[in-house]
Order: sequence, then C-alpha cells, then structure tokens
Amino acid sequence: MNIVVLDAGTLGDDLELNSLSEFGTVTSYPCTAPAELKDRIVNADIIVVNKVKIGAEALNAAKSLKLICVAATGYDNIDVAACREKGVGVCNVAGYSTDSVAQITAATVLYLACRYGIYLPFVEDGSYTRSATANKVSPPFYELRGKTWGIVGYGNIGKQVGRIAAAFGCKVIVCKRTPEEGVECVDIDTLCKESDIITLHTPLTDKTRSLIDERRISLMKKGVIIVNTARGAVTDEAALAKALVDGRIGGLGVDVYSAEPMAETSPFYPIRNMPSLCLTPHMAWAAYEARCRCLSEICENIRCYLNGEKRSRVDIIQ
Repeated sequence: MNIVVLDAGTLGDDLELNSLSEFGTVTSYPCTAPAELKDRIVNADIIVVNKVKIGAEALNAAKSLKLICVAATGYDNIDVAACREKGVGVCNVAGYSTDSVAQITAATVLYLACRYGIYLPFVEDGSYTRSATANKVSPPFYELRGKTWGIVGYGNIGKQVGRIAAAFGCKVIVCKRTPEEGVECVDIDTLCKESDIITLHTPLTDKTRSLIDERRISLMKKGVIIVNTARGAVTDEAALAKALVDGRIGGLGVDVYSAEPMAETSPFYPIRNMPSLCLTPHMAWAAYEARCRCLSEICENIRCYLNGEKRSRVDIIQ
C-alpha cells in the first residue's frame, strides 16, 4: 500500500507518523499546493489529508486510490459525491478534539470578557509601572455568572462548552437542528437576541453558511462576545469585522477563517491588533493529546477498511 500524507505540517512537528507504516509505505509532505496535488497522489492507495482540497479532477488522476482519511471531523474539503462515484472511501475522525476545542473556546471567552487585550499591554509596555495608581480597572470587565451563553451547534464540543458555561454560572441556551431534553433550545434569531456570549460549534453546510450575518448581528445585544471555533464561512466575516469596529460587538474571537491561512485581504487582517479581537491560527483542535487521538483513529480507520469494515465512513449514504 502506498500511503501519502499531503499536509503533515498541520498535525505538528512533534507528532510521529510511524504508526502509519504498519499499513504500507508512507510518503509524507509538510504541505501540498494545488499544482502539486495530482503528481503526489497519482500512485497513492490511501491519502491522509487535513485541509487540502480533493476534488473530482484530482480523483481522476489518482487511479489506484482506495481510501481518503481526513485528519479532522469536518470534511467539506473533500468532494464526497465524486469519491462515491469512483468507489473511493472517505473516513473522518469524530470526537478526538472535544476537550481541546472546548478549552480554547472558554479561554477565548475569558480573554475577551476580562479585557486582557487592554490590561496585559498596560503592564507589558511599562504604563502600569509609570502610573501613580496601584491598579487599573478601566475599561470595566464583568463576571460571567448570570450571563446568557448561547451555543450554536450542540454536538460533543457544544455540550462540553455548555458544561463549562454552566460551571461559570451562566444560563445556557442552545440552537440545534432537533430539540433536546435537559437544555433550553431556541431558534437562531432568539439566541442572537438573548445571548451575552455566543460560541459557534456547527458544521459548515448550505444551511449554516453565513449563519451569523449582518441581520443577525443587528439582533444581538450591544457588547455581545462572539467566538467562532467552527468554520470561518459560518459567519459573514466582513459583517463581524465592521460590527467590532463600530462597537456593536464587545469582543470577537476567531480561530477559523473562510480562507486559511488568513489572507491579507481578510476583513480581520487590518484590525488584527484591536484589543477586543482575539485571532488564533486554527489551533483550537490541536492540543497534543487531541492530535495523538486523531492519528490513532486514522490508523484504526485504515485497519478497519482493510478488514472490510465500514468505520467512520462519510461516503456511505445512510
């Protein structure tokens, strides 16, 4: 078996890929540009990929391809319909990054709610040392207890974020496709109107694309904190950036972007140093333990595929 890892750099330099050698010869690339894709997969039996886009044209070039293993839960970078047509299996990895993403989500909310973007530089640039006052409490920050935390998408990550929010003393409301007992479920417009904090954990689909747009931002409380650790395109990025600059949003945390890495043309790039903005480089999923679990699950997906089992197959229509 020829196994090709197309963007190993996204998994981190500290993660050994030796476990893949159990299944065949491994060729690993730190990253793969679109122009390099066809040549690199032409003789591949199995592809391991995180964010590289695999479309019908690339699939036509990969005559030996049997399986694509996505090193992520989301697989919108794979043309699953084309894979199905060509008999190529597609496996994702679910549940491996729940604690990692929930942790970064909570950390981002705390960073923004505590106004660290203003208080930390005040100390770092020497302003505190030069001041005549023993403390600085302006601009004010507020306790999370008693605030309403709206969660969009209530899978494993959303549920874990909900538990963290409840531990802070927040009222938790949820927007999800089907109502669920034990949690207050509301529609997206109601969530936007009632929440002091909104965190996004929904997959990118035709229905969720630009879910948070200018109209829904206009429904929100002035000063709301929004954190997106889902997919960049579930929001209208330009509308979010404008709302932050205009003071409609009190804090904005973004770990995912419609184009990655974030381009200079991104509406966030010119405002990236705003103290009320927390931008991170799509790292919420990637605690070391989470990446180890991801690789272990990929190996299990390959093993099951070779044994004729259908594990984590997203190309199979239920």
